[in-house]
Amino acid sequence: MNNTLSYYNTNTSSFVESTQSVQMTEAWSRFTAKLPASSIILDFGCGSGRDTKYFLDYGYQVEAIDGSEELCKVASAYTGITVKRQLFTELSEIQKYDAVWACSSILHASSAELFIIMKKILTALKDNGIFYTSFKYGTFEGERNGRYFTDMTEESLSALLTKVIGFSIEEQWITSDVRPGREEEKWLNVILRKI
Repeated sequence: MNNTLSYYNTNTSSFVESTQSVQMTEAWSRFTAKLPASSIILDFGCGSGRDTKYFLDYGYQVEAIDGSEELCKVASAYTGITVKRQLFTELSEIQKYDAVWACSSILHASSAELFIIMKKILTALKDNGIFYTSFKYGTFEGERNGRYFTDMTEESLSALLTKVIGFSIEEQWITSDVRPGREEEKWLNVILRKI
């Protein structure tokens, strides 16, 4: 994970440039359709702050964290809220959030860490809470272009959820990358509900 954080601290500008204006319309609408108006959302690995800002603009209460110190600065300035620097494994809230949004973020954890992180998310969610996350589609795990990735397929995600216990799959869909020139990359998107 340290190499990944170093990558984001070093490449902050180029990362923000390539992600901050990207419209996540389909995922946003699927996610918010399941949320009451006053929901408290945790943006878990908020990156540039793009999604936090979207949720704030629509009147949700939002808390945001990221492991990269530099991205926390950028996201705080962009969203107008204080983004807390925190690692995924440090999440310790209990039944606080109506929803957790982890867009292209926990994919940087190893498969062993993912189990621990998912359990922590489960604990942090209120009963019946919603959890959105996305992974690059595939079976690769390891370092790629300076960052650690755990890719997922429907089968590997299902196997992970069998171990975590406590989530049901509400929706699962595959999309192409929305960034220009990256359309060939496929993503596995999933909305889970705490049961």
